[in-house]
Amino acid sequence: MNYIGKNIRRLRQKKGWSQSQVAAELKISVPAFSKIETGITDINISRLMQIATLFNVSAAGILLQEEGSTDHTKVSEVNVLRQKLQQRDEELNALQKRLINMYEEVRQR
Repeated sequence: MNYIGKNIRRLRQKKGWSQSQVAAELKISVPAFSKIETGITDINISRLMQIATLFNVSAAGILLQEEGSTDHTKVSEVNVLRQKLQQRDEELNALQKRLINMYEEVRQR
């Protein structure tokens, strides 16, 4: 996970932005952002997407770029994980619909 923080730091420095500027854009504290950059704090998907949008890059780009490396195994792993995430998302949506239907059914009784 440390390379993700390094990639984020590299993107920030490339833009010439300070940690406080990025933290303000992300609406988090400077220490919280610093912990992301140093790898102390694991980054969640929504925060990763927020950072990717801020730097105008793909989330996969942040995840995969390891000091200029383009490891095809990692690309493959990300694609597999993306498919699994999409399946879980579909399962969650189906369960939410079932729950709503059950709730409506109980309300009608």
